[in-house]
Amino acid sequence: MIKSYKKIATVNGLEIEFEFNKFAKLANGSVMVSCKGTQVLVTACGASEPREGVDFFPLTVDYIEKFYATGRIAGGFVKRETKPSDLETLTARVIDRPLRPSFPKGYRCDTQILATVVSYDPEVHPAALALVGASAALCVSDLPFNGPIASLRVGMNENDEFVVNPTEEEAKKLDLNIAASPDAVLMVEAGADFLSEEKMIEAIEYAHNAMKPLFELQIEAQKEIGKEKRTVEEVKVNTEVMDKVLGFSSKIEAAVTKKVKQERSKALKEVYSEIKSTLNPDSDSALKADIQSCFDKAKSKIVRDKVLNTDIRMDGRKLDEVRQITCEAGVLRRCHGSSLFQRGETQALGSITFGSEDEGQRMDTITTPNARKNFMLHYNFPPYSVGEARPLRSISRREIGHGALAERALARVVPSLEDFNYTIRLVSEVLESNGSSSMASVCAGTLALLDAGVPISEPISGIAMGLISEGDKFKVLSDILGDEDHLGDMDFKVCGGERGITALQMDIKISGLSKEILTKALHQARKGRMEILNIMTDTISSPNEMNERAPRVISVKIEPDKVRDLIGPGGKMIKKIIADTGCKISVDDDGIVSILSTEPEAGKMAEQMVRDIGTNPEVGAIFMGKVVKIMDFGAFVEIKPGVQGLCHISQLDNQRINHPDDVVKVDEEIMVKLLEIDKLGRLKLSRKEAINHSPVN
Repeated sequence: MIKSYKKIATVNGLEIEFEFNKFAKLANGSVMVSCKGTQVLVTACGASEPREGVDFFPLTVDYIEKFYATGRIAGGFVKRETKPSDLETLTARVIDRPLRPSFPKGYRCDTQILATVVSYDPEVHPAALALVGASAALCVSDLPFNGPIASLRVGMNENDEFVVNPTEEEAKKLDLNIAASPDAVLMVEAGADFLSEEKMIEAIEYAHNAMKPLFELQIEAQKEIGKEKRTVEEVKVNTEVMDKVLGFSSKIEAAVTKKVKQERSKALKEVYSEIKSTLNPDSDSALKADIQSCFDKAKSKIVRDKVLNTDIRMDGRKLDEVRQITCEAGVLRRCHGSSLFQRGETQALGSITFGSEDEGQRMDTITTPNARKNFMLHYNFPPYSVGEARPLRSISRREIGHGALAERALARVVPSLEDFNYTIRLVSEVLESNGSSSMASVCAGTLALLDAGVPISEPISGIAMGLISEGDKFKVLSDILGDEDHLGDMDFKVCGGERGITALQMDIKISGLSKEILTKALHQARKGRMEILNIMTDTISSPNEMNERAPRVISVKIEPDKVRDLIGPGGKMIKKIIADTGCKISVDDDGIVSILSTEPEAGKMAEQMVRDIGTNPEVGAIFMGKVVKIMDFGAFVEIKPGVQGLCHISQLDNQRINHPDDVVKVDEEIMVKLLEIDKLGRLKLSRKEAINHSPVN
């Protein structure tokens, strides 16, 4: 029997343990990665034969958080883990992105990476452990993985020093998730509090240097217990067909350089049809596949060579030139705020909806138990945005990921609940897409927030950068087209404002990214971001007045011991206020009551009712009360909801009366003055003192 194999890597004082050959031994590769109380089991499995009829690498990555990892039972009716949360989906994407380009071209076997969080310690977030665990499991497996890859999460402390495995406070200034090979950076995902380009580069370098023990451990493990790697046949190009396809280079170049996407697609289809009918008149299926492959390679070569040798892109732009931009605010008539952002052939429609504090999104995962999010950005990518006709399905991983990136970019400038007591839902509908709709969503989001009257700290813009490289030669492209993303080597999205970067996401298709390329890309991105930002602020630069259709929030502070009275038995009292006024009302244990109303008068009414219940009546105050009960010795009068006092028969009228019925009736409204509150909290009222005195309180 194979013995368990353990190794420990120490990263900046943090011990990370890898245990192989103990768990899930039937997988091609597996490892339990542990750090303090957090443990992640990662498995790698691959089919023995390639999938037929595919021209891509069929890799699936799943990340699962088990509630038992924290000693909890899942909430709701279903007491087991069901569909992945957004956070699990986002983590799976982060694992997938650096792994995918680390397999050899031509590998077509179905491969699955499954990372399961089986124990969770709040001091150590499992995401980075899952990614490095995936690399370690692949390294010791027989799957043809070109690793190792390491991953770390880096933050910044109060002294602006970088720290590995940051606390929640240290992640506020910088929350950097990075994956790298020993030689270069592969993936970056970051949120930042207006970090400069120089500081971001410094953080990435720091993280890469700190990873060295993780690389060494995986290399040693592979040497000592790793299985023999599978061989992958090199994808061979049919040189005879390639030469014939290149004979159509001038026509291909004329097609790919058409500026309009639909015209470009149409022209390329026409050229391909001509090539196919010329080289394959009998429609031989094997030859057809070779023609398609050679045509795609020829198209890629022509586009890449043009950029590398002439600095001119397929749509005629210079390398650092941003496409034409137009902006509008207030385009939707009934929304609380809206915008339309157009950049080239990419168009995003932004809309804002305000809600009450308790309408925020509840997040119940092992890393965010019972948390609430009061700023949400939802990104939608309908099929018509790329001119396709396909059925609508559930929200895709891509839509969740793009929305999360845009949300991270804007969350830094959205005011807190204490400063702006609304839940904000921002939706970006991508209406046209030809390059970086997520960055268009950031820009549309800024415009919509300003149109809605949200006092953001400053406007934010975003831009997507690309890369064309060959050997030591490289060119960085600003504001990439969809085809430039597809044919290029990098998709580097940068968001921020005048003061610096708020969000960053980088994916590459090559073996790594050097510091030189990273530095140039970040500085070129800042130039483009500022150009876009200037156009945006020419449209709208400061928050508008809140839309008249937007709800107003009224905050009332009541005594904490009055919260129970306000809610009432079984919620009876607060439900009555809501029913009578039509307002939304939420109350916390500290006595902060939030009233959300679309009608000013209804809001004032609800506020008065809350104040009536939530504040103690003052001696000497005059109230319009309602007679609720009559006794021989006087009348009980309700001066506030749930607050009653006795108006003695001697205090009902200036003249002597025989019975309270002589002057008041049940359900009659009368004016009374509060004379006294005795030691037992009982109220003594007087009608005769109130007659012809002050107006109603």
